[in-house]
This record gives sequence, C-alpha cells and structure tokens, in this order.
Amino acid sequence: MRANKHPHLEQALTAACAFFAVAATEVSEQPGISWSAPVDIASGPGQRGEWRQNESDWDYVDDPTVALQENGAAAVAWVDQKRKDVLFQIYERDGKPRLKEPVNVSRTPAVFSWLPRIALAPDRPGDIYILWQEIVFSGGSHGGDIFFARSQDGGATFTEPLNLSKSVGGDGKGRITASNWDNGSLDLAVTARGGICAAWTEYHGSLWFSRSDDRGATFTKPTRVSGDDDRPARAPALALDGDATIYLAWTTGEDLRADIRVARSDDRGQRFGAPTMVARTSDYSDAPKLAVGAGEKLHVVFGERAAGGWRKADIHYTHSSDGGRTFAPRRIVSEPHPAGARLAAFPSLSLDRIGNIFVTWEIYRGGNSGGKGLAVASSADAGATFSAPAVIPGSVDPEGGANGSNQGKLMRRLAVNDGVIAIANSSLKHGAKSRVWLIRGALDRH
Repeated sequence: MRANKHPHLEQALTAACAFFAVAATEVSEQPGISWSAPVDIASGPGQRGEWRQNESDWDYVDDPTVALQENGAAAVAWVDQKRKDVLFQIYERDGKPRLKEPVNVSRTPAVFSWLPRIALAPDRPGDIYILWQEIVFSGGSHGGDIFFARSQDGGATFTEPLNLSKSVGGDGKGRITASNWDNGSLDLAVTARGGICAAWTEYHGSLWFSRSDDRGATFTKPTRVSGDDDRPARAPALALDGDATIYLAWTTGEDLRADIRVARSDDRGQRFGAPTMVARTSDYSDAPKLAVGAGEKLHVVFGERAAGGWRKADIHYTHSSDGGRTFAPRRIVSEPHPAGARLAAFPSLSLDRIGNIFVTWEIYRGGNSGGKGLAVASSADAGATFSAPAVIPGSVDPEGGANGSNQGKLMRRLAVNDGVIAIANSSLKHGAKSRVWLIRGALDRH
C-alpha cells in the first residue's frame, strides 16, 4: 500500500477540458455570524515521515469532526497519529472540556486510525456513535477496515470497537485514479429513533451500506450498493428522512467527468433504487454532502473542478423537492471567492431546525502549499439565496500550517443547531507543529 497521494492543486490529472458554464448563485443579505475565539483541542509535532504502513514515523494530530448536543456542547473526535488512535472530548459552550481527559475510542496503538465521523442519537442525549477507518492489512492490495464504537454514558466510555467491513478490499479508500485517492471515504447517520446507518467504499470500487437497529450492538451484513474496479465509487454521503427513507450520494473515480449520484431507499436500507444524476457536467464532481430540510426537501452540495486539473474549482448547490427524482439547476455558492482565495473544494453541509443552511469549504490560495483556512456561506430561505462567501475567522493557522486531514479531505467539519455553528479544524506545518481546534459561531439575532 502507498500513502494517500492526493494531488496538489496545481498538478493536472490528465488532459485539459473547457469549463462547463454555470450561473452563479444569487447573493442575498443574510444575518451576520458572530464568531468566538478558537478553542485549542490538541497540538503536537509536525513529524510525517516516509510511509511504511503501520510502522511509519508519524507524530501529529489531525482529522477532527464535530457534532452539537441539544445544549450547544460540542462533541469532537480527532486522531493522534503518534498514538495511532481516535480520541474524543466534549466542549461546553464556554469552551471548557467536560471530561477530565480525552477518551481513547479506538484503542489500537499498533494500527493507524483515521478520519472519524461522529453522530448523536436524537432521542437519547447520552448516546454517541463514532465511525472511522482502521488501517488493517488483511492480504489485499490496500489496508483498511471500517470500525464503529458507541458510548451510552455521554462519552465517558466507549464499547470495544466493532469491525463492520471485515474485508481485504482496502475499505475507506475513495479512489480517483490508481495512484490518487482520499482516505475517509465513509459516512455515518442516525435516525430519530436511533437507527444507525453506515456507508463506505473500498479501493477496488464497491460502495457498501450497513445498518444497526439495536443502537450499535450489532449491524447488518454489508450490502453492496454500487461501484466496481472500472468505475470505483467514492465519497459516500448519507441523509435520513424519518426512520425508513435513506438517501445515499457518491461520485466515481477513473472518470475525469464524473457526476454526483443519489440513490434512495424506502425500506431502511434493505434495497436502494437506481441512482439519479444530480447534474450532468463536463467537469469532475466530487465530495457530495446531503441534508433533508423542511418539506422533505433534499439539499445537496458538492465540489467541482475542471476535468483537466485545478484551473478552476468551486462549490455547487442544488436541491430536490420530489424525493431525489429530479434536481434543480446547480448553482455556485463559493463565488465571489473571499480575498486571497482562488479555489474552493471539499464542502461540508448542515441544516438547523430553524431552516438555516450552512455550507463550509476548504480555501486554496494557489501554489503548492495546500489549503489555508475555511470559508462559509449561509441561506435563510431554504437555498433560494446564499450570503456572500466569507473566510471563517480563526480558521487560518497563524503559524502557517496548511489545512489538515493529510490522509484524505473527505471529512465532516461542520455542525449546527438552531443558529449555533461549530467547526472542527486542523493544520500541519511539516517538521514544526500540528494543531486541532474548535471554532464556534452564532447567527446574529435581529
């Protein structure tokens, strides 16, 4: 196995292709967002040596993800690469940690644990669920299995990790080409009644789905939804409408003009219907995120870059009002780019119960230094209009580190709840320092 070789933004994938013209989103005057000072979660060296599987000399923190509890406390999971483990902590609204020490969720110090997802049970405040990619080598061409653990005491303890995939396929890989992929190709969602849904892809292309109806004690045998070695599925995203209806989105690799697909299940994931293309374009569509809002409206964001490389890259938004059968024309929400930004990629999407929509994404400023900072746009009218994009204060590492998630950019960094916003971010300055931190914001009330 080779370590993730996600291309720099200035590198081309192959041949060039003309940009497919899209109308920019209408910009509206939305309420402002008041941001609090960032809260540091973890820090460490910036050591990232040569890839030698689980013997690699790595010493940095990375891969944060966040969920918001009803009282506004932020549940955060992240990775310590030296310990090779997923860690967990809860931060109160005043920024103070609730638990005396971070809790070790994965507890596999000999095996790398990467790119977790976190979800909360809506009907049981003490239930916390975490899904992640464990770099287990089982005889295949790439290492990776999908692991799950749950807490039923507010995060104080977690169950022994459960291997959901148990395969040799290199689970958690989201392949673009044979030599370029993102780890973290997985997702997790919980129904209002506590049904847990998990989806992931493997290096050789299959997209898998599994569900638990006993709050994570057991999971169904994984069901293959799509994908193969010729057209590998990549970057799955889940959204739930009630207890039975599940939406699953993904893109594909080995195709410079790949489009986002959305499939729907109305029987709790036992079967998924034929996928619908969100938009047919001549560019590469990637990293979809889904959310279901009022009136069963399905909201979708995704990144799109020129098929020939990174000459142009933006975040697009669309929605479906008929259960994913058809989608409105896509619109760009990342333009005009905030000052200093040239490209936008890898979005996160979240809706609150008031109906506000928030979209964040990684900012790229050119050169080979990687992403620097995050941007946000919001909508208070169900996606009809979006605010002008703005750099999130505190999202740029003041010491010059590039945006984190160094093993793959397929993360969920954003959570919202009734106008309260939480963003988990990380950075790495090679040979110097790594950092994980939490940013909070709130919509101004007028």
